[in-house]
Amino acid sequence: MPLAKFNSSEITAIHTTVGPNLRRIDDDIENFGGNQAQVNRIKKVIGLNERMVVDDSTTTLDLCEDAAHKIGGTADLDAILFVTQTPDHLQPGNASILHGRLGLPISCAAIDIGLGCSGWVYGLYLASLMIESGGCKKILLAAGDTMSRCVNPRDRSVASLFGDAGSATIIEKSASENSSWFSLCTDGSGWQNIRIPAGGFRQPRSKSTSLEETDDDGNTRTAEDLLMNGAEVFNFSIKREPEAIAQILEFSNKSIDEVEAVVFHQANRYIISNIARRLKIPPDKTPCGTVEKFGNQSSASIPGAICDEMANVMLQRKQQCIFSGFGVGLSWGTALTTIGDLNHCELSTFND
Repeated sequence: MPLAKFNSSEITAIHTTVGPNLRRIDDDIENFGGNQAQVNRIKKVIGLNERMVVDDSTTTLDLCEDAAHKIGGTADLDAILFVTQTPDHLQPGNASILHGRLGLPISCAAIDIGLGCSGWVYGLYLASLMIESGGCKKILLAAGDTMSRCVNPRDRSVASLFGDAGSATIIEKSASENSSWFSLCTDGSGWQNIRIPAGGFRQPRSKSTSLEETDDDGNTRTAEDLLMNGAEVFNFSIKREPEAIAQILEFSNKSIDEVEAVVFHQANRYIISNIARRLKIPPDKTPCGTVEKFGNQSSASIPGAICDEMANVMLQRKQQCIFSGFGVGLSWGTALTTIGDLNHCELSTFND
């Protein structure tokens, strides 16, 4: 697995833009047979309550462009990295389109990264590597997804889970040494556990792929909708994430007491609390309220949690943090770095 230490880069600004439309799990009560008690249990145990979503005409590119404009300081970029699994087109990639929308010079590279929940950490790794090599001084990491547009509203296993968001993170060459440690992992044998079966070249969309089917659990979807094996994803998360945190602490020669916050991908509160409990990390070190307000934001969930729950501290002082994303692939990535005293750290709603 790639283990790496970088000394020359730092995050200087983060902005997250969420979808403009509020949707509550109570709005989906028909998916649960009108059982309010079951809905209340899901809210209490899993931590699913509200989510912010886009309409059918708003894309991940729109959200990330909004975040990039609000973060500012993009005129002198050396590169754009765009992480998403919900791009505007099969060709060209979102990074090139965002490059044009921001009016950047031809000397600015534009690279797409096709990852989901682990993608922000992977993008941070690549940005740090590009700066460490000496070729770049300032990089924009755009990361986001509009997964609400990929789920069948009658699939109760996922319909109430996903929110939409796009983020913009500025990574720059640091004025002094700023160490960060990374670990990136993949288990491709589990790729079928989170997937959209149809729509690519392996199984193109057709009349048959648009037909709805209902499984034994009462979940209705087509082959063009997101399919997730929740039990397998949960097992993967609670097995791999404790290993990942232990590994990054050993690699960096740090203890958990030296880390002020551990920000996990905001899958749901139940998963985050289970991982934290296995690691004996105090609840006040593991933000998990963002998913209850905005939903699972896929590749934007870590910057979303930073902007939502940690902005005050991030704007005032530096702190050591662990960031760890896990999900589709199956893949997971973990970083330990010093971050804070940012130029900008804010969450806003699209079109506000």
